[in-house]
Amino acid sequence: MANKPKSKDFGSLWSMYIHIGLAVASYWFISISLVFLNKYLLSSEDLKLNAPLFITCYQCVVTILLCYLLSCLGRMFPGMITFPKLRFDYRTTREVLPLSIVFVGMIVFNNLCLKYVGVAFYNVGRSLTTVFNVVMSYLILKQTTSKSALLCCITIIGGFVLGVDQEGITGVLNYKGVIYGVLASLCVSLNAIFTKKTLPCVDNNIWRLMYNNNINAVILFIPLLIFSGELQEVANFNKLYSGVFWLVMTITGIFGFAIGFVSGLQIKVTSPLTHNISGTAKACAQTILAIMYFQDIKTALWWISNALVLGGSLVYTVVRRNEMKRVHEAKANDEAKEGLLEKPV
Repeated sequence: MANKPKSKDFGSLWSMYIHIGLAVASYWFISISLVFLNKYLLSSEDLKLNAPLFITCYQCVVTILLCYLLSCLGRMFPGMITFPKLRFDYRTTREVLPLSIVFVGMIVFNNLCLKYVGVAFYNVGRSLTTVFNVVMSYLILKQTTSKSALLCCITIIGGFVLGVDQEGITGVLNYKGVIYGVLASLCVSLNAIFTKKTLPCVDNNIWRLMYNNNINAVILFIPLLIFSGELQEVANFNKLYSGVFWLVMTITGIFGFAIGFVSGLQIKVTSPLTHNISGTAKACAQTILAIMYFQDIKTALWWISNALVLGGSLVYTVVRRNEMKRVHEAKANDEAKEGLLEKPV
């Protein structure tokens, strides 16, 4: 009889491990697949479609349709699917607009960076996000950063500079891709800040924010598509009526939608720190897969640059987590002391 609770605990422990394993595996699979599929669409010799804005806009359209579909299913099957009711509201979309402008910049520069650099260099090309987080937090939120965190940022910058240098030595570096990567990193940092500021406008519901944000993004893309000449490029595309092309386009849109869900799921079943560690490990695996798939040859210093970028990012996450933990504990102790002082004798 005494063994039964242990057996039950053992079973629940295995169930937890399976949930964590599935969440992490889903995050890795969708994230890595999305990068490779986007690379195929953006710069494949097979497609030869020079329309990064159109590809990005279509992915936003897929996200809107998926949000609306899940909202309808949530109303039809409330016991099975939990999803907020969505409706177009002019006031809400107007309040979300500043975030949407940054969001468009983020996804466009991300895809442009991927278009002009290899998948193996992609993580290094966009590695300055952490550095911009520190800079923007100080300029916009007036938050200071510890010396330990700044040292991590210096390590990341060193890895980035070394990576650019070594990529140039191999003769495959495109400086357009580097510039777009820096701009993407800046927009990712601003997107996080604006998201935090904008969430109260949609009752702190991330799905409502995603829906309104992508509606704005599609509207913003219309003049960009017209003035860039991409509509003519798409009209002359010889595989415009290919089912395979639209299938890949739709899959990238679905994966772009799903990455937000699986990221949240991974954080839910583990922790924000574990999520970042998983992201770092995923970036390593993605780099190695890209090297193997594209049969690239890289120098020892190139690998060191990757190690500096990934290592600096990982240590920064740990440092910030420990700092936040200390602040939280200090605040809790202060509140406890105040409670004791206010307690009547």
